[in-house]
Amino acid sequence: MLVCSVLLALAALGAVVRMIKGPALLDRVLAADVLLVVLASGLIVNMAVSRNTDNLALVVAITLIGFVGSVTVARFVQDRRRP
Repeated sequence: MLVCSVLLALAALGAVVRMIKGPALLDRVLAADVLLVVLASGLIVNMAVSRNTDNLALVVAITLIGFVGSVTVARFVQDRRRP
C-alpha cells in the first residue's frame, strides 16, 4: 500500500503542476481528468486493503463525472476549431 500511495501522490502532484502550468485549456482539462483517476485509484487501493466495497459507488460517480467532463470539453473545443 505504501508503494501505491507514493506513486499516486507523485501522479497527483504532476497533475496539479500541469493544471497550474498548462499552456492550453486542453492540458488543464486532461490534468483534471488525471487527478480524478488518481483519486478513484486511491479509493480502490483503500478498498482493496480494507477488504470492503463501501466506496464503490463513489468511484463509479467520480469516473462518470470525469468522462462526461472530458467529452464535453472535447466537443466544445472541436466546435470552436471549425470555420
